[in-house]
Amino acid sequence: MAKTKTRPYDPAEYLKTDEDMAAYLEAALEDGDPVLITHTLGVIARAKGMAQLARDTGLGRESLYKALSAEGNPEFATVLKVVRALGIKLHAKAA
Repeated sequence: MAKTKTRPYDPAEYLKTDEDMAAYLEAALEDGDPVLITHTLGVIARAKGMAQLARDTGLGRESLYKALSAEGNPEFATVLKVVRALGIKLHAKAA
């Protein structure tokens, strides 16, 4: 019997449009877990291109990878720079 080759699931491969990315982030925001939100921003950043995001934000590529990982803890100013550079707008509404 032949062995089945598998590879890790990477959601960045499936985020093709800005609408896909916004919906993915919206789902993470609805969950409310800061670690998930940070990780989701990292996935979106990888889908868009981390090198370009680094240029657009003025931050180092390596520091972005670290800050936007599941273990990262970015400052809110960094999150706002990333969101702006990704072309995403955050909205508030009454709960």
